[in-house]
Amino acid sequence: MSSGVEAASPHRLIQLLMEGALDKLAIAKGFVERGDIAEKGRFIFWAISIIGGLRGSLDMDKGGEVSQNLYSLYDYMEGRLVDANRNNDIAQIDEVIALLREVKEGWDGIPTALHNGSPTP
Repeated sequence: MSSGVEAASPHRLIQLLMEGALDKLAIAKGFVERGDIAEKGRFIFWAISIIGGLRGSLDMDKGGEVSQNLYSLYDYMEGRLVDANRNNDIAQIDEVIALLREVKEGWDGIPTALHNGSPTP
């Protein structure tokens, strides 16, 4: 079984983490709708763990204000998901999905030359 993770660039690994968190949150929403509290909690906390990994991967020394802002945003997302789990609140899950999609769109827009460590032409 090859997921492509072994050969993925650091940039791609972050994309995969974001995609994974979004997938887990979509699945969690379905469990909320079906009233499956245990599975809902499992998938929400899986997403929280992934977002925590994203937060932990930030280079606070090199990233400056961008890293600080992302750190705060990831922390906010985690808190909202804890509340969503406690309250079975799809709106809070949707809020985190929208925020994470926005971050992912920005990440996806980074030119290839930059995430490979090369200057842009």
